[in-house]
Order: sequence, then C-alpha cells, then structure tokens
Amino acid sequence: MGACQGKKSLSGHVPLNPDGTIARPIGKVGREVSLDEGYTAARLVALAQLASLQKALGDLDRITGWLRVFAMVNTAPGFEQTPRIANGFSDLILELFGRDIGMHARSAVGMVLPLNVPVECEAEVEFE
Repeated sequence: MGACQGKKSLSGHVPLNPDGTIARPIGKVGREVSLDEGYTAARLVALAQLASLQKALGDLDRITGWLRVFAMVNTAPGFEQTPRIANGFSDLILELFGRDIGMHARSAVGMVLPLNVPVECEAEVEFE
C-alpha cells in the first residue's frame, strides 16, 4: 500500500520556550516589543509548529510542501511592518526546508492577540 498523502492545517501557535511556556517579551510590536524581538518571536512560532507537526506526522521529512501561512501580529497603532515580523517565520521554514518545499503563500496582518503575545501564526502543509 502507498504512503498516505494529505494536507494538515495547523491552528494558531504562539511563541513558546522549549519548556512550553509563552516566550517573552509580550506586548504590542512597535510599543513594548521591538521589530527584532517580533521577528525572533515569529521564529519561535515556527519552531512550535514544527514540534506539533513532528508529533502529528512522526517525521518532518514527510512534509512535501508548505502551502500557506497566516501571520497575525499584535501591533501598536501606526505599526505597518507586519510582513517584516512574519519574515521570522518564513525565513526559518525556508532555511530548514529549502525553496522547493518551504516556499509558501503568506498573509501578515495586524490585530489584537490573546495573551498579549506579539505574533501568532496558522499554517497549512502538504505531506506524504
């Protein structure tokens, strides 16, 4: 029997420390959280999603494509650089998976987020 193929949608993940606690800093990007800190937080979100995928799929090598990422950034009024924050997520995925598998469609929007985290991302991947 052939390998199972499918798509997996990942619900919103937030920046986490290795022990599963919410990573600091928290707050709005452009006020309490700097651009660089927001970028780093988005990388931590990608790592949290990878941990969920590892648990669900058993092996990250089963991922054949990153299809879509929806980045939500907790922004201070007037902050208009949400794509630069989302780059933290996208850059890590591209570093780990390369362009052939890691390239994805992406939206990056500003909004108020629960727990006052600086960024939250949803994603959709294809796997075999």
